[in-house]
This record gives sequence, C-alpha cells and structure tokens, in this order.
Amino acid sequence: MQLYDRYYEAIIGLIGEIQRAERETIAQVARICADAMQNRGVIHLYDTGHLVNRELVNRVGGMASFAPLTFDFGVQNPNRYRDENKEPPIIPPTTTDTQLVSVVISRSNFRPGDVLIVGTVSGKTAVPIELAIQAKQLGLTVISVTAVKYSSQLKSDHPSGKRLFEVTDRVIDNHADYGDAMLEVEGLDRKIIPASGVGAVVALWGLVAAITDEMLQRGLAPTFFMSINLPDGPAIYQATMADYIKKGY
Repeated sequence: MQLYDRYYEAIIGLIGEIQRAERETIAQVARICADAMQNRGVIHLYDTGHLVNRELVNRVGGMASFAPLTFDFGVQNPNRYRDENKEPPIIPPTTTDTQLVSVVISRSNFRPGDVLIVGTVSGKTAVPIELAIQAKQLGLTVISVTAVKYSSQLKSDHPSGKRLFEVTDRVIDNHADYGDAMLEVEGLDRKIIPASGVGAVVALWGLVAAITDEMLQRGLAPTFFMSINLPDGPAIYQATMADYIKKGY
C-alpha cells in the first residue's frame, strides 16, 4: 500500500477511535460549556501552536462564544559573540512562569464560570500547565486537549511535576501515539505525519456539535458564523456579531 493510502487509512482509524472513546467526555464537556453559555459565559481557547485557535475561532459554521487566547513574551536580540560565548545577561531573569501567567490572566476576559480549553500535545510545558492551574483558581472550568498516552510518558517542566491532563477538570484525548507521528516508513529512521492536529480539531468540532445539541434541548439557539465571502457576507457578519452581543451566546 502506498504511503498516501496508508495515511488516509490511519486518519480514518484515528477519527473513529476518537468518536468512540471520547463520546462520554465530550458529552460532559458539552454540558459544562452549555451551562457557561446559558449564563453568558465565554469559552476560551488556548493552543500552543497547532490548529485549534485558528480553526475554531471566527470561523464559518463556528460559534461566536469561542474566544482565542494568545500571548507571546519572546525577546529577540541576537548577537553571535555573546550567544556563542554564553555571556550571562547583565540583569538575571527574575520573572517566573507564575508571574507571566498572572499578567496574562489580569489582561484577559476571563470571568468565573467561563470555560478554558487548553491544547498542548505533550502536556509537559510549564506555561499551559500554570495557565490551567491559575484559571481554575479564578473559577473557570478547565478542559485539556492533549495526547494522554504520549504525555504520561514525559517528565513535566512545571514545578509541581504534573502534566496538563493531571491538573484540568476534564481531559479530551486526541489519541496521538507516543511521539505523535503515525506512519512507519521503510528507509527512514523515524515515523512521519503527526496525528495530534487533526485529532484535536476533529474532537473539538465534535464538541461544537454536542454543545449545539445541548443548547437546542434547552431552547437556546447559539450564534453561528456564516461565510463572509457570501453575497452580503460582511453585512451578515456584522448582524451576527450584533446578535451575539445582544444574546451573549
């Protein structure tokens, strides 16, 4: 079988596995999200650089209640001499991940009763873990989207020693294998093509479907986007946002 066909076979299998294995968790998370939305809460999305923030936010067929969270504290000041010779900075760094996350939350639209979805494949990085911990302390329900099999075999970078799936209220597993890549290839010394991006997006669009079911059962119609490229698309978009601002969901 060619790699092209093996890839699609693997992806179809992954989607089916997520559909079966995550059904109950996604149903639970859908009820949590519907509770938040019914009370004019927001569902915040933070992803460490894959598909989730871009795919689910401000997207045709997507919910207006989803809000992206992004931040970047990178400093670029390269100098080959000092970089190569590892000269220490004149002022030692003192800002911790805890303080950075506190600044992020203080400038965010987080409110108690909201939902925060945190996506990271490995689940070991300190900042997403700290974000989940502090958001829970603020009164948000925190959902992780991660690769549990992969993450459980890694050492956490967070001082607590915990991985993301160990600190959140619910865990949606994207079912990526250890190392994430899916396909063994003869002649190559490593697997190719990751599973996590597609897995996370499929799981979260499944969550959108489940939230919609839950909201409609309560007699509430969530606000969804139409394509801005349709005739009168910009006007439709403005009307959609006005509807969301009025309803809060």
